[in-house]
Amino acid sequence: MYEQITANKVKSVFLVLFFAALVLLVVWAFEQVTGWGRGGLVIALIISLVSAVGGYYSSDKIVLAISHARPASKEEYPYLYNIVEGLALAAGLPTPGCYVIDDTAPNAFATGRNPEHSVICVTTGLLQKMNRLELEGVIAHEMSHIKNYDVLLQTVAVVMVGIIALLSDWMLRSFWWGGGRRRNQEKGGGQAGAILLVIGLILAILSPLIAQLMQLAISRRREFLADANGAMLTRYPAGLASALKKLAADPEPLEVANKATAHLYIVNPLKNIKGRVNKLFSTHPPIEERIAALEKMSFDKT
Repeated sequence: MYEQITANKVKSVFLVLFFAALVLLVVWAFEQVTGWGRGGLVIALIISLVSAVGGYYSSDKIVLAISHARPASKEEYPYLYNIVEGLALAAGLPTPGCYVIDDTAPNAFATGRNPEHSVICVTTGLLQKMNRLELEGVIAHEMSHIKNYDVLLQTVAVVMVGIIALLSDWMLRSFWWGGGRRRNQEKGGGQAGAILLVIGLILAILSPLIAQLMQLAISRRREFLADANGAMLTRYPAGLASALKKLAADPEPLEVANKATAHLYIVNPLKNIKGRVNKLFSTHPPIEERIAALEKMSFDKT
């Protein structure tokens, strides 16, 4: 179990570093093609940060409103509160707020910018269809997202994607307006200048797609990490594995889910399209792989 957690953390760090290297490469190409220097980077960074910070501080309220979630009172759901409070204590976290979505499709998500402003939201279908061990596994998974600051990590990823998208768009506009060609002429043209322009054009076209794929890869890796950390909290990986099997087998769609919120849920509430290529564009790893990873885990109680 410890090896799974360590491996997932290392892979997450590698993905973030690769993402940062991509940003630097796009910045270099932007400077070479447009000649704007660092001014364009500063503008792109400011725009991306403003939009990301606004979303970061208000994302929980927006997501809860979109999902039609309501506060779950302790009197109405003592069973849920008991599990959340116990796992928060085990994780060393403040007790998150509890919310419920009135929907028979089983699912759950966590949101909030930090542990002090965190929320765990479950559907009524999850409460009805999971036994205690399975529900503990699901809540522990969401608690791990909170403890691992995954909302903050996703915000950083959004900023990097925003920077790349803006710089790429400006590079393409520079080509259409002839700025890239003028830049090449100012440098004396030649084969080297033409090669730089070709590299810049390729990066301008491909980098937004690569950035999006990197963001999705980080999301999938954090799901694996939350599974491993959740299993550590409960000391019972089989509980979460059993819950994932039920979630995968349940045919009911979650009516309030959409593409903007799908990445938050413990399993993708939208239709899961099979195929290796489609896996690259998924916010979640295949459930079969998550179950297999959990079934390989063991915890030495000695």
